[in-house]
Amino acid sequence: MTAATAAPEAFHAGEQALQQRVGLRERMAAIGPLVLRDHMPDQHRELFEKLPTLLLGAMDDQGQPWATMLAGPPGFVHTPSSLQMDIATAPAAADPVLARLSPGAPVGVLGLEPHTRRRNRMNGAVAAFGEAGLSVAVVQSFGNCPKYIQARAPGLRAAVSPPGPVQALGPALDADALWRIQQADTLFIASASAAQPGDARNEGVDVSHRGGEPGFVHATQTAHGVVLRLPDYPGNQFFNTLGNLVQHPLAGLLVVDYEGGGLLHIAARAELLWDDAARAPWPGAQRVLQLTVLQALWRPGVLPWRWTVAQPAPQFSAMRQLSGVQERHPST
Repeated sequence: MTAATAAPEAFHAGEQALQQRVGLRERMAAIGPLVLRDHMPDQHRELFEKLPTLLLGAMDDQGQPWATMLAGPPGFVHTPSSLQMDIATAPAAADPVLARLSPGAPVGVLGLEPHTRRRNRMNGAVAAFGEAGLSVAVVQSFGNCPKYIQARAPGLRAAVSPPGPVQALGPALDADALWRIQQADTLFIASASAAQPGDARNEGVDVSHRGGEPGFVHATQTAHGVVLRLPDYPGNQFFNTLGNLVQHPLAGLLVVDYEGGGLLHIAARAELLWDDAARAPWPGAQRVLQLTVLQALWRPGVLPWRWTVAQPAPQFSAMRQLSGVQERHPST
């Protein structure tokens, strides 16, 4: 293949560096252009349009990524074409993402249907945003496998209390926030390839899913605040999130209160750990993501949905059996 006919590079330098480290760079270079599209396939559009929630990631003016969950009746996400997504949402001062979006801003989108374990991702740029809604122009679209997703179904409750006041938390968090993190079996991570991403196809903002058994996120109190550690299990080897963090080591975490409809937003500084000692607490983990908390927001009762009890993803029991570990306990 000549240079003139070579497939375009689908991954940025951070993603490439990690693919090279694990010995899969050549394979990923061939696969990337085939699965990372510049439009949403019909199958992805069908999923997005029936979801009652949508994950959204973006950056603030200081280059700090944040993640949030939007909610509405199925159909509140609409895709008038394979190149455009319209979301029935409006600016909201209390939401760290919706408070800061403006035309041209890069965003990451994740559509996740937990009870079927379907998920698709789309990275794009804000085309328009106001009281009429949010419109996103597609830059990159791709699917994800169902691994590590805890199956739970949403439903409206007869009586849902109005949202409580937003609580701003410092790097030490508080006892309630720590408890929510340490009991979580799911969280979401927003990341960016640079503080000010350009318009290249493989640059921008991304939001991704992380799942584990309750207690899979370990929290440690330090003199400088709270340090979180969570495992990185085998995945698609794209290294979208970790590759972003190599280049721009700031992350936005989101912990969802599936029983009460609250959202815990966390801004953190990220570091990737590869050593055996760091990975030891998590059977099957290939790396560990270490996150030093910078600040956080707790927004109680902001979602109209309440979810059923999770049905565990099968991968975790399989990894424990292979490692000879019979039981997992939440960290303390």
